[in-house]
Amino acid sequence: MAELGFRTIDEMVGQSQKLKVREDIAHWKYKNLDLSPVLHIEEAREADGVYNQTEQNHNLEEVLDRKLIQAAIPALEKGEAVKAEFPIINTDRSAGTMLSNEISKVYKDQGLPQPMEVKFNGSAGQSFGAFLAKGVKFEVEGDANDYWGKGLSGGTLVLYPDAKSNIVPEDNIVVGNVCFYGATSGESYIRGLAGERFCVRNSGAKVVVEGVGDHGCEYMTGGVAVILGSTGRNFAAGMSGGVAYVWDKSGDFESKLNPELVDLDPIEAEDKALLQEMLTKHVEFTGSEVAKSFLDNFEASLATMVKVMPRDYKAVLQKRKAESEQSKEVEAV
Repeated sequence: MAELGFRTIDEMVGQSQKLKVREDIAHWKYKNLDLSPVLHIEEAREADGVYNQTEQNHNLEEVLDRKLIQAAIPALEKGEAVKAEFPIINTDRSAGTMLSNEISKVYKDQGLPQPMEVKFNGSAGQSFGAFLAKGVKFEVEGDANDYWGKGLSGGTLVLYPDAKSNIVPEDNIVVGNVCFYGATSGESYIRGLAGERFCVRNSGAKVVVEGVGDHGCEYMTGGVAVILGSTGRNFAAGMSGGVAYVWDKSGDFESKLNPELVDLDPIEAEDKALLQEMLTKHVEFTGSEVAKSFLDNFEASLATMVKVMPRDYKAVLQKRKAESEQSKEVEAV
């Protein structure tokens, strides 16, 4: 920087006259490459800056979370239960994140002592419920965008289409891509289909949805994903932990699976109990006809339910189980 005559990085911005184009590259790909439009220095008034000169205003004082925090005062100050309802639009991004920050300041990772339940009506923006704290339940009647439940941290998220809509939920996408990215705990119940990369890097959340796009459960390390419908291609790529259940009514799921790290295992007694619990909640929270149909014909439905299990994770669980049984035998002696 000093050799070029600059004291700071900011001083270097836009000074393309200091760059020299190499003329010694003979590769055919460079033959017609002209960098002059990229290196052109635009004339600017002396008062104009070539890098950002003003602080951005994100209007944080006007975001939806300010209303949520206000509604949560009885919970934050007195530990009381709270119920509220708000409209929501797609520019309301990261709803619940600032609220969860306030909750963590008071209750740390324990979450709220009494439930806070908030109903939203409309179209939720990106990152709805991101990092949502334990004790908070958000319910959306409408639809939602990408990054639903990102970093979910113990909260509960519910989504179902507007009652006035005539769509068939299990045939329509109601939430965008990359749901539950990096989620660590909590639950979610989605009546309808999700986009691509559902549960990517999920490490602890338990979720139900009625179909997903490509790359479902990619890099998942923990948690449970129940998919009551079809998936896209490359399912479970890089999946090293957690478990996924896919209702494979069409019988073609194996062709969409990335088998590098996972196996398809039989449904066991503990799986049945978990599925019954999660699907019962799904019906209760969303009114899902798909989950109701599954439960009404539970044993028959299980015949087409596929369990996706990472091999290394399964080996660890089996080892722990064997050690636990061995310990019990020693104690009995």
